[in-house]
Amino acid sequence: MTEYWPFSLSRQSLLKERLIVELDHGPAREALSMVEYLSRYVGMFKVGKHLFLNAGPDLIREIRKRGAEVFLDLKFHTPGFACKAAVEATRLGVKMFDLHAGHCVEMMERTRHEVNRLCHYEGLRRPYIVAVAMLAGMNGHDVACAAQCSCAPERIALLARLAADSSMDGVVTSPCHVSRVRSACGRRVMIVTSAISPDDLWCERPDRVGPAEAVRSGADYLMLGRPLWHAADPLRMIREVLREMDRGVRSAQRGSLALFSERPAVN
Repeated sequence: MTEYWPFSLSRQSLLKERLIVELDHGPAREALSMVEYLSRYVGMFKVGKHLFLNAGPDLIREIRKRGAEVFLDLKFHTPGFACKAAVEATRLGVKMFDLHAGHCVEMMERTRHEVNRLCHYEGLRRPYIVAVAMLAGMNGHDVACAAQCSCAPERIALLARLAADSSMDGVVTSPCHVSRVRSACGRRVMIVTSAISPDDLWCERPDRVGPAEAVRSGADYLMLGRPLWHAADPLRMIREVLREMDRGVRSAQRGSLALFSERPAVN
């Protein structure tokens, strides 16, 4: 099992490793410029379907050449395809990739097994494998599989528990469900969610959750997207989010957070 250990995130040098910048808000050329501009200030860059279809694996290689880490957000979900895609993602050197949780425990377990086997025989770093525990973007079959629960938050908690039971390293969920997922899974998984900076006036959602509250609720990694791309001073926004994250850590109960291992153990 992947190991955790207690930590105190009181310095921005540690906090920045928990910040992920989404690159899918511009073409490949602008994405690489963003990587060069921000790689010293954040821990990872997320490449989603739009950008990957536009630029392909070469973009991942270019990001890695610049010394930056990659979260490959392609949400693998077909059982047979997921394992093959996971193997290629691992060979690309990504630090994290995701797949849909659904109710397919076999797919998650098989993917983890194949990635572990590949890393063992080829001497590769094992990436984090995270499952998407959200109803948005799921197909009808996935939603139907979670229908034994009466409301969306409970369904999401169910999906998260399935991911944890399948030994996934983490789950991706919305900020408003972080607390419920943490309660459902304890410290068995890390939680990746979106970060809404303190001055995101564009966001009028009633379930808006800022970085401090997300971290206080149990989030391990926060993703920054469109607001950062539109910001007049991206570095200023990053500093503000890091301050909010630090405030969340300081206000959380001692021992409620943990630092996720840089290298997941291969079982």
